[in-house]
Amino acid sequence: MRIVRDLPCRIVEEESWIELADGCRLAVRIWRPEDAETAPVPAILEYLPYRKRDLTAQRDAGTHRWWAGHGYAGVRVDIRGTGESDGVLRDEYLQEELDDGVEILRWLGNQPWCTGDVGMVGISWGGFNGLQIAALQPPELKAVITLCSTDDRYADDVHHMGGCLLADNLSWASTMFDGNACPPDPALVGDRWRDMWQQRLEGSGLWLSKWLAHQRRDAYWKHGSVCEDFSRIRCPVYAVSGWADGYCNAVFRLLEGLDVPRKGLVGPWAHKYPHLGVPGPAIGFLQESLRWWDYWLKGIDTGIMEEPMLRVWMQESVPPSTRYDTRPGRWIAEPSWPSSNIVPQIFRLTSGHDLIPESVDANTSGRRASEDDDSIPLTIRSSLSVGLYAGKWCSYNAPPDLPHDQREEDGGSLVFQTAALSRAIEICGQPAVELELSADEPVAMVAVRLIDINHDDKATRVSYGLLNLTHRESDEHPEPLVPGERYRVRVPLKHIAQQFPVGHCIRLSISTSYWPLAWPAPKPVRLTLHPASCRLHLPFREPRPEEENSLPAFELPEAAESLPTTVLQSGHEAWQVIRDLANDRTTLEIVNDEGRYRFDDTGMEIAARVTERYGYAYGDYDSVEGWTEWERHFRRGDWSVRTVTRTLMTSDPTHFRIRATLDAWEGETRLHAQSWDERIPRDLV
Repeated sequence: MRIVRDLPCRIVEEESWIELADGCRLAVRIWRPEDAETAPVPAILEYLPYRKRDLTAQRDAGTHRWWAGHGYAGVRVDIRGTGESDGVLRDEYLQEELDDGVEILRWLGNQPWCTGDVGMVGISWGGFNGLQIAALQPPELKAVITLCSTDDRYADDVHHMGGCLLADNLSWASTMFDGNACPPDPALVGDRWRDMWQQRLEGSGLWLSKWLAHQRRDAYWKHGSVCEDFSRIRCPVYAVSGWADGYCNAVFRLLEGLDVPRKGLVGPWAHKYPHLGVPGPAIGFLQESLRWWDYWLKGIDTGIMEEPMLRVWMQESVPPSTRYDTRPGRWIAEPSWPSSNIVPQIFRLTSGHDLIPESVDANTSGRRASEDDDSIPLTIRSSLSVGLYAGKWCSYNAPPDLPHDQREEDGGSLVFQTAALSRAIEICGQPAVELELSADEPVAMVAVRLIDINHDDKATRVSYGLLNLTHRESDEHPEPLVPGERYRVRVPLKHIAQQFPVGHCIRLSISTSYWPLAWPAPKPVRLTLHPASCRLHLPFREPRPEEENSLPAFELPEAAESLPTTVLQSGHEAWQVIRDLANDRTTLEIVNDEGRYRFDDTGMEIAARVTERYGYAYGDYDSVEGWTEWERHFRRGDWSVRTVTRTLMTSDPTHFRIRATLDAWEGETRLHAQSWDERIPRDLV
């Protein structure tokens, strides 16, 4: 990362307030050229609940200072009830939040230093509300860059996947449980900080119980899902994600569903801005975004809209690992999406566990099974251990939360595999699997994994998909299975661009559980698969060597100077699978200790540590549990606060149970203590 200290424009920074129509004051930090009062500039808004004063302060400074130094006003606003803003945050993407966003845009448009044209940018939450506010069509909003976000809050978010309940739902709820318990900074809000803090502690609530009350696609999830009506978005959209991120699918749906000028970019990254992207290579994303803003907010023809609609990183084969510094590969491009350059290739599954190309080609060598071999059904009843090496649904940190070697997972799965490839193949798009199957329980799930098998048999997961089989026809109206009845289902996998080299094999693995990535079915399930009607669909793309030289290269990553900080105690992160054979209990323990650091300009010291444990007793589905604990400290001089939040989630065949506690201290005095114990019926999950 190149740190740019000599920016083209001299800038000023200020902390300020935006007063809304109902009297609520939102905290805002603004970076802008110092002459913007006499030479107004467009504004770039990032609107988040993640505390501009501290938790995102370093990233914000490096990014918004850079934009300001290139002729824009970088604007960072804390959502109502977060940071130093008034009020209480009670859930994600409430209409109140979106309406406030429209008011913010109006306020920005009326500032003397603003031309009246505003863009919205954000990663994750800010990527979500950028799309959601665009759908409200505020006149000041002229363009959006949405990163690591989704158009569909039910089908493709941290809560559910294929109708299955994700363990990231608990993890994310715990993250917000911690975040909503943080106090405002007295240095900005004065003596009322304690009253504001108490309102948050008492009023934010237990979001996990709200989310678990909606286990199917209902009006709750449709709100904020812009896929419900893409036509409501009328401004240009640049959608960005990474293959290790949880949200790469949305880039492709947005390109296909929107009818406004749009672009898509998918790199090898986890849940990160691309100039900070890991695994690498990171790119000069701020320079790329400047080309977008200049085109849409200043009317400068930067050539960005003459380039291909979609650019993605075609990944080369690598051995399995929970961490990669870089992913080898190359940039490819498509002029539009869906692309006529993608040709579906179909493989059939056989009772002999082969994957056989339906068309005769030279991709594989070895025997070709006859159709008669496929009439023998195959069964699988996976152990709860299948999934221990799956990593996170969304890789937030890249190391060490990526999937590891899949061979242990495959021991509890049905496995189908091609012969060794006689030539390299590349896929780009969304793989899918069609299955004909039956189950011996009314509620069941199926997990499918696409795997690259190396010469030494190491197994690297390329993509995967989940399906709650009660959602086989509809996420809105699920129906229980009739035990023993045969069903045809389609399981879409995550989009991917991947090369399979000569001599490697392609493997498809199928299991009945994928814990702890997804919460298991209420009871153990045996699936019976009928291979004669099962197919794997892969989106083949022929390499085009000429495009490598025709595509403009991304610049190297750079950012403005960030805030000076002092590390007082180093942090660390660890993932451990603990198998207690004496007690037949297995636990995945995740520890992320952020250490302790001080912002040198404000004197604020911050420390945080989160521990997550996901476990089960051997063969006992009623023993499955997820537990999280966050502890966070803020300190400046004699002022010191500490919060601890804990959540335990368990289940039985009919209910989920949540037990949670929240404790908050000022110095050595506990100011707030609250506990929850709730049972929520399972709804075909």
